[in-house]
Amino acid sequence: MFRRDQDNDGPAAASPLRIGQKQPIRSKNVSVIGPTLVFKGELSADEDLVIEGTIEGTIAHHKKNLTIGNKGRVTADIHASSVLVEGELNGDIHSDGLVSLANGAAVNGNIYCARLVMEDGARFNGKIEMVMPTPLKVASAPDDVAEEFVEPENLTA
Repeated sequence: MFRRDQDNDGPAAASPLRIGQKQPIRSKNVSVIGPTLVFKGELSADEDLVIEGTIEGTIAHHKKNLTIGNKGRVTADIHASSVLVEGELNGDIHSDGLVSLANGAAVNGNIYCARLVMEDGARFNGKIEMVMPTPLKVASAPDDVAEEFVEPENLTA
């Protein structure tokens, strides 16, 4: 009925967080920097990260989700797969995926990302550069397969 040995490592663990979605704090693959912790230097991790404390330096979090909670105060350049900002950030964000700025977020810096969501009430000061993700390469059809083009007005229902 109840099993303690099950992991929470399903597909939802790797998906980028959206505004209003809460980070699973007790998940096995999430680290939390609490509100009383102050860190200066280069921070890097290979798991999702929630920052509620104060960080100064750089954050290298290339293939994981990074959340700056509403108590988080970060002065750093960030490199992460996806970034959710609810608190304060002074620095640039570099993301291959989604950057979300929640109501109450304050960001001073540039954003380089593929997708951006900015909720009403978020404050942003800087420039945004949208980077297109690399398109998937589709294998071409074999030469012996004939392609037929049908004009739209010649279609019958």
